[in-house]
Amino acid sequence: MVQEAGVSRIRVAVVEDDAVTRSLLSLAIESEPELHLVAAFDRARPAINWLSGNRPELLLTDLGLPDGSGVEVIRACTRCSPETGIMVISMSSDEDKILSCIEAGASGYVLKDAGRTDIVRALLDLHAGGSPISPIIARKVLARMRLGSEPAPRRPDARAATLLTPREASILELIARGDSYGEVATALGLSVGTVQTHVKNIYGKLCVHSRGEAVFEAQRRGLIRMSSLKTRD
Repeated sequence: MVQEAGVSRIRVAVVEDDAVTRSLLSLAIESEPELHLVAAFDRARPAINWLSGNRPELLLTDLGLPDGSGVEVIRACTRCSPETGIMVISMSSDEDKILSCIEAGASGYVLKDAGRTDIVRALLDLHAGGSPISPIIARKVLARMRLGSEPAPRRPDARAATLLTPREASILELIARGDSYGEVATALGLSVGTVQTHVKNIYGKLCVHSRGEAVFEAQRRGLIRMSSLKTRD
C-alpha cells in the first residue's frame, strides 16, 4: 500500500488484482500533478477494511477480484465515504454488471483498453463532477433501457419537466445519446466547464449521482424518450 504524502492533491485509491495493470495505473496516477495515489490493493477485503477508516476523494476499482467482486468494494465505499467519486475500470461490458455498479454507487465506467492518459483524464473529470463512461458502455446502457418494457407508455410528467431548463434538457438528451462533455460543449457552443455545471444541476434536480442514473431517471419521468434518440455512429 502506498502511504499518503501530500495534502493538496486529489487522493486516489486503486483496487486491481493484476500486478502489471495495477503498476501501470499507479504510475499514470503518480505522473499527474493533480492526483496523489494513497493506496493500492490487489483484493477486495483489504480495500474494504481500509475504506472503513479512510476517505479517498477518488476510488478506481476493477470488478473481478480474487476474493470477491468490485461491486462489494463500491458498496463499502458508498457506505463509509459517500463523498468519494467511484470509477470502475474493467474488461467487462456486460450490461448487468454495468447497471449493478451504477446502482451500487459508481459514477464512472471505463474499459481497460482505454489509454493511461484517458484514464487519468476520466479521474479528473469524475472529481470535477462528471461521469466518465466509455462510449461503448453508454451505448449498452441505452440499448438495455430500450429493451426494458413497461405495461403502458408513460406520459411526460409536466411537473418533472419544469425541473429542467431548456438548456439542461438539451444537454441531457446529448448525454443520453452517448456524447462526451467535450462533444456536448461543441454541439451547444458552450465550454466544458459550463456543461459540467449544468450536469451537476441536473443531478441535483433528479436526485441522482451518475450519468447512467440521470438518463434512467429522466426516461422514467418521461423527460426523454429513448426510442426517439439516435445513438452516435
